[in-house]
Amino acid sequence: MKSFLQAVLLLLALITPALAQNPLFIGSAFEPPISSPGQEGIVDRIAHQAFARIGEDAQVTPLPAERSLINAAQGINDGDLIRVAGMQHYYPNLIQVPEKLIDFEFVAFSKDPRIRIDDWGDLSPYTVGIVRGWKILEKKLAGVPTTQVDSLTLLFTLLEKGRADLVVYERLAGIQASQGLQLKGVHQIEPPLEVQPMYLYLHKSHEALVDPLVAALRAMKLDGTYARIVAEGLRSLIQGGSAWAD
Repeated sequence: MKSFLQAVLLLLALITPALAQNPLFIGSAFEPPISSPGQEGIVDRIAHQAFARIGEDAQVTPLPAERSLINAAQGINDGDLIRVAGMQHYYPNLIQVPEKLIDFEFVAFSKDPRIRIDDWGDLSPYTVGIVRGWKILEKKLAGVPTTQVDSLTLLFTLLEKGRADLVVYERLAGIQASQGLQLKGVHQIEPPLEVQPMYLYLHKSHEALVDPLVAALRAMKLDGTYARIVAEGLRSLIQGGSAWAD
């Protein structure tokens, strides 16, 4: 009897790791309040909830923008958290989850109140800072003198030190970064240069999860979960906070 129990325990020890659900690692290049190392950002929470509804555990992994995209395309990570539509045409190993996560407002920030900008073409007379790996910005600013850096902190440091006339970033994260760095005299130039819906991408090996994730995201929008997460994130930004309770 003892040898039988030992055999059963050994068998369970061998098969349990195979049955255990491994988390999916999703790269993110974004800053609070969109995404954060503590996975408390607005889109972090939306993604966690959507994956949980289909029985999957997703871990958002902070990475530089270019590295996050490459890791997802190579299957090193399981996906990339937030990108514009159509990235699969350039990275065929990626599959777009075709239900919007959030709208991004791309805004120019400056310390010079005299600068007026209405569209991308108006940026050409200026030196512009962007974060490396933002493909939409690289495309829109082709031909414009740009300085690329690896982080949002470095981006606003360019502006603070006068090494760029303007920097372009997503509005909410730009506001929080400016507040966190206690920069003086930085303002957003209205109107936004562009508003783009943003999407989750998965490595092609997870194609079976795409339709269930679309259904989960749509259900979250219908039952109020999505609106609650966004509202809490915006409220925290206004109040200067950094964490939300589920």
